[in-house]
Amino acid sequence: MEFTSAAFWAALGSIIWVNILLSGDNAVVIALAARSLPPEHQKKAIFWGSAAAILMRIGLTVIALEMLKWPFLKIVGGLLLLYIGVSLLLEEDDGGDVGKDGASSSMFNAIRTILIADLVMSLDNVIAVAAAAKGDVPLLVIGLAISIPLIIFGSTLLLKVMERYPLIVTAGAALLGFLAGEMLLTDPWVVGRFGEQSHTVVNIAGAIGAALVVAIGTVLQRRHARAAAARAE
Repeated sequence: MEFTSAAFWAALGSIIWVNILLSGDNAVVIALAARSLPPEHQKKAIFWGSAAAILMRIGLTVIALEMLKWPFLKIVGGLLLLYIGVSLLLEEDDGGDVGKDGASSSMFNAIRTILIADLVMSLDNVIAVAAAAKGDVPLLVIGLAISIPLIIFGSTLLLKVMERYPLIVTAGAALLGFLAGEMLLTDPWVVGRFGEQSHTVVNIAGAIGAALVVAIGTVLQRRHARAAAARAE
């Protein structure tokens, strides 16, 4: 596709727009993963996590159509999202008392969490991006690269909102649980075994996943709080 053609710019605009629309949940998990870091490390984690996730998404887009046919892939991904949702709900702010080595380790862990969650949540999203690119890999790379600052901005904005309204952290974890429930019911093995489920049933599974993450996270939070109180006595 010619760089100067109208078709090129139309396709590029489509890739950027689709990526913005489909990256809201990714921005949530990036903000969740970075929120427990010291302020000076939050921006670094958001930048490198977003950049690495975009690079991974480029590679994933090339093979996504085939990967989505693999049985059990979405089941594993859904279970991973449930685990990540509960883990992020349990993370506590260290209040800036983390040492240099500990902060670096925490930033690495945050970036790793961003990559794993983005990989899982992008399985469906990349299909739309690949369709917009029409098989043009250079166009795909340019479009996703331009999307990086937009995702970083969204994640940074969410991080500030989470600091002011902690309830949004719970809502973000619930969103991951919802996505996990949806993925479990749309796995090729599940569809082949039980048939394709209606949109309503898939949404119910998502709601159950969201409730499960919040319930488990709340129980574990209370258990940790009691343990911390016992150690303090």
